[in-house]
Amino acid sequence: MSKSKSSNQAISLFSEFEDAKPAQERKRQQTEFTSTKDLLVKYQVNETNKHISHEFQSFGCHLAEALADKRHTSLYIKLAKTVSRGLLERALSFVTDSTADNKAKLFMWKLEQLKKAKST
Repeated sequence: MSKSKSSNQAISLFSEFEDAKPAQERKRQQTEFTSTKDLLVKYQVNETNKHISHEFQSFGCHLAEALADKRHTSLYIKLAKTVSRGLLERALSFVTDSTADNKAKLFMWKLEQLKKAKST
């Protein structure tokens, strides 16, 4: 009998903790997870190109960004290397002042006009 009394006492000792909050009623807080892509959209990531070692390469990349034509970056680097800087800057200033849809096409047209005017 003494064993049954001690087991009853053990149950009564822990019963106050069980009555406080049953395990079934506990609920986890519902949180919505966001994807990493959604988090990174909030931040502007500056891409640094480690392969630029000359100034004309940097200017060619600047032209590609200003004209929103990163696909043809190598073309603008070649132009920056072979064509005089003055012509490129005048054509770029003409394009940045305009409201054209295709600024790259307008840039190439203006560059040809400036080359023809210089040669005559």
